[in-house]
Amino acid sequence: MKNAIRIILALVLTFVMIFSFSACDKEDTSSIKDPTLTATNSSGKADAQDSAANDNTETSEDLVKAEIVIKNYGTIKLDLYADEAPKTVANFVKLAKSGFYNGLTFHRIMEDFMMQGGDPLGNGTGGSDDEVVGEFSANGHTNNISHIRGTISMARSGSGYEQYLSMGYKLSDLPAEAQSDLKRAYNSGSSQFFICHKDSVFLDGNYAAFGRVTDGIDVVDAVCEDANPTDNNGTISKAEQPVIETIKIVE
Repeated sequence: MKNAIRIILALVLTFVMIFSFSACDKEDTSSIKDPTLTATNSSGKADAQDSAANDNTETSEDLVKAEIVIKNYGTIKLDLYADEAPKTVANFVKLAKSGFYNGLTFHRIMEDFMMQGGDPLGNGTGGSDDEVVGEFSANGHTNNISHIRGTISMARSGSGYEQYLSMGYKLSDLPAEAQSDLKRAYNSGSSQFFICHKDSVFLDGNYAAFGRVTDGIDVVDAVCEDANPTDNNGTISKAEQPVIETIKIVE
């Protein structure tokens, strides 16, 4: 019976992946979705090997405070929880301290959902030189931060196979190819992050939330309310993308 299921899955998934990858150049690298959307995003990045190979960050035990200054909007202050997502926080801190984020933008904004930025290419397909292990339950990591309003979380690539997990299949039920592709997607976080405009708890367990807005949620509101997406995926035209003047780590 399992062999029959695997054969059927393989045929269906082949079609799904062909369709998905045919449009990858136009899609965002993050697989975070509005619950009303059904399209799964994909990435053109090279496959990740495993958690150890992607571990290019150092861990931290302390609460970290950060400030995101957005041109013409103001400052968003955040508490980052290194006890819940140490490698994710360390990666974000490293990039912020290096000045990586200065001058980048929020390229994807969906009112009542989230605002996403931190891509050096400004189109959802870029990142830093490093990838970081996905610190969330689907990837075997405990993370108790829920994606409520004001939560900051790590964007990542998607996989066409994720829909089958939501249908009740376990990772072990899927073919080896599917398991490998899911692990690649889970560990593909780099520089892109998103801030929840409204509660989006359906993301819990599948994305590495790593902090919360403590001041400046009105800035998040203003950015999201002003956005004029060009499609139902929240794409913002280059000329209208809000600019990150700087991300500061408060010592």
